[in-house]
Amino acid sequence: MSGRALVSCFSPPSTSSSLQRRTHLHHHATSPSPFPSHFRSYLITGARGCRKLLTNAKSHKNLSESHKYEDVVIPKTRGLDDAKVEDATWWQVFPKRWVIVILCFSAFLLCNMDRVNMSIAILPMSAEYNWSPSTVGLIQSSFFWGYLLTQIAGGIWADTVGGKQVLGFGVVWWSIATVLTPIAAKLGLPFLLVARAFMGIGEGVAMPAMNNILSKWVPVAERSRSLALVYSGMYLGSVTGLAFSPFLIHQFGWPSVFYSFGSLGTVWFSVWLSKAHSSPLEDPELRPEEKKFIAANSFSKEPVKTIPWRLILSKPPVWALIVSHFCHNWGTFILLTWMPTYYNQVLKFNLTESGLFCVLPWFTMALSANLGGWIADTLVSRGLSVTRVRKIMQTVGFLGPAFFLTQLSHINSPVMAVLCMTCSQGTDAFSQSGLYSNHQDIAPRYSGILLGLSNTAGVLAGVFGTAATGYILQHGSWDDVFKVSVGLYLVGTVVWNLFSTGEKVLE
Repeated sequence: MSGRALVSCFSPPSTSSSLQRRTHLHHHATSPSPFPSHFRSYLITGARGCRKLLTNAKSHKNLSESHKYEDVVIPKTRGLDDAKVEDATWWQVFPKRWVIVILCFSAFLLCNMDRVNMSIAILPMSAEYNWSPSTVGLIQSSFFWGYLLTQIAGGIWADTVGGKQVLGFGVVWWSIATVLTPIAAKLGLPFLLVARAFMGIGEGVAMPAMNNILSKWVPVAERSRSLALVYSGMYLGSVTGLAFSPFLIHQFGWPSVFYSFGSLGTVWFSVWLSKAHSSPLEDPELRPEEKKFIAANSFSKEPVKTIPWRLILSKPPVWALIVSHFCHNWGTFILLTWMPTYYNQVLKFNLTESGLFCVLPWFTMALSANLGGWIADTLVSRGLSVTRVRKIMQTVGFLGPAFFLTQLSHINSPVMAVLCMTCSQGTDAFSQSGLYSNHQDIAPRYSGILLGLSNTAGVLAGVFGTAATGYILQHGSWDDVFKVSVGLYLVGTVVWNLFSTGEKVLE
């Protein structure tokens, strides 16, 4: 594809000077998104349509931004010089904001690869070291001890220092901890618990740092899609980890999983250092057209110097996020850490089958997260309030998993059980366009801190839920495990619909 065609597809739609056209944009709050509307438009209209868009483009002053999403007006930016566009390669004109999104996606891919490998490796490890279910639950939950410590600290650090440094630190730290895991296991259980907790420390800063970066790089009308893509990296990381771990274990032994996955962090870090910047203002290679577009359509501009903790904690929508995040993560983390064991013990799959069948739900989550992001941004662009969109998407993210988990106790077929798990996690992924997008909605300047707060509650759910599952299984059944998750999903649904909002509540 030529540089001219690519720029046309990734540039804002041309606007006329007529009041009618500006009013149309005012109501629909559309934005130039490469995923997926402009690619679809390009495929339909062909190169002739793209050339027409470029030819009709006329420069004009950027329209002022508003604090409400419904009032966001998308400015038209000046295109590159025709000769330069023709000569440019596709990577030179590819939107830099989406380079940042893809790098964050890659970081989250590695994040879950390094996290989920333990859920497969724990099976041969527990057999080798003769661990009880309670000990397995303790080991699985130890990751969350460190993960809990750096949520709020990571948010404060990202909002004050910059997301690039924080996310880079996190990837290097957890990669080293992953590589050291087999050594720690051979030294003894206390060393393994410390190594897993150290890994959690590194991964704990990832989400606040990512939220801080995207709040500066991604315009409002691209928010759901960008976040959905990044979080789908977590799901695909689970897919990759669960798919390759059994093979590596059979061929080279369980330590190979940690050595191979952990070493990938160095590759990502080298690219991140050369390509990423905490904000568009710090990027010397960013095209002026894209810099103007981002500046005109993003709310978070100045770095945070002081944090109004009392004001933040006085807002009901903030507490709606915190409570809902706890309820959501209880079910999500149980499935993340215990699903291979469930497949092995209840459905009688072997190690390889457990890993392969665990892939399907996570792969479905990756697809449905991006589908949900596209649906959410489309609804916002068509005039539905952001508050209504966030409530719809998160309600699906709560009630969908709750319904399918209730069906597991009535199913005897392994195929149907896997299908229920797949549908449960597929609907769960709509949360990326619900509560996970809401931090930037209500407090764009404090999005990293706010995510750190709510994810702290989510991590507590992981700590207690993962450990409690081991205890419940030793004294009860899997039906009891699922009943607790369903109850919390219902609580989260009520709290979210009563107290959440899509409006900005913190300046």
